Amino acid sequence: MEDNRFLSNEAGTSEGQYENRLRPVDFTEYIGQKKVVDNIMVMVQSANIRSQAMDHCLLSGPPGLGKTSLAMLIAQQLGSELHIISGPAIEKKGDLAAILTNLQPRDVLFIDEIHRMHISVEEILYSAMEDYRLDIVIGQGPSARTMQIEVAPFTLIGATTKSGLLSNPLRTRFMGNLHFDYYQTEELARIIGLNAKKLNVKIETEAQALMAECSRGTPRIANRVLRRVRDFALVEGVDLISLDQVNKSLELMEIDLHGLDRMDRKILQVIQDYYGGGPVGIEALCATLGEDRSTIEDVFEPYLLKEGFLLRTPRGRELSDKGMKHISSH
Repeated sequence: MEDNRFLSNEAGTSEGQYENRLRPVDFTEYIGQKKVVDNIMVMVQSANIRSQAMDHCLLSGPPGLGKTSLAMLIAQQLGSELHIISGPAIEKKGDLAAILTNLQPRDVLFIDEIHRMHISVEEILYSAMEDYRLDIVIGQGPSARTMQIEVAPFTLIGATTKSGLLSNPLRTRFMGNLHFDYYQTEELARIIGLNAKKLNVKIETEAQALMAECSRGTPRIANRVLRRVRDFALVEGVDLISLDQVNKSLELMEIDLHGLDRMDRKILQVIQDYYGGGPVGIEALCATLGEDRSTIEDVFEPYLLKEGFLLRTPRGRELSDKGMKHISSH
């Protein structure tokens, strides 16, 4: 029997149902990331012509940009089943071996946060990816022996927000190495417009553009803002969402016109008030904020750095002129 402890269908929760409802249903609905999608379409078409498993593919980039959605489309276009697991959830070699041996020919295995898999578990993938077999060592010392187990030809799609943390042996086994970039405002506006129709929501063009500008270049955030604005409009009893409704919703969510939320502004404010604008070391900053280092570095810093509010120097973090102006205006 298949070990389902690590497989996610996302449809088990209301949040997952909404996420899936707003995901693109085919490549024509997948907006943005043109180079990535073009490469994937060629790989999918080639696999279908050959009637073989698609080559393994690594998708890297910040969270919320559509890596899982793309994996779902790949499986759909291949006519295969998609298995979703998370790298940190696989704690033992046997866990991964159980998943691999239950895959059917041409199935797609999507491992999110693949950079967080333990190296001993990761080693199981090497022979599975190259030769479609598992090399299992049984016993220890002089009596140890290797047992080989065949697995069905499958496609591994790895998703990572930190491709630099992947070991070289694993990275080189991916035939496709594709990077996701932040979305342009126009692309986000199109995504919001498309998903508004799925939610039976009508939005003015200007309101749609404002929501896109405040979405930090990330479709996941755009969808979250869209749903919150939809809730606000329902409570207000309006049929057409206007600029005024969006502004009220953003104020309620504490999101400003640059897409910065309360925590983003708190980071900038702490650097200004406690450290004179910086530089300040990351450990000192985290201690002052009372936040975990990985949360600051992975969730908040990337956007602040990308938009030029924050500078990362050898001596630590410091505010840019733009960051100082933003703080003074609030």
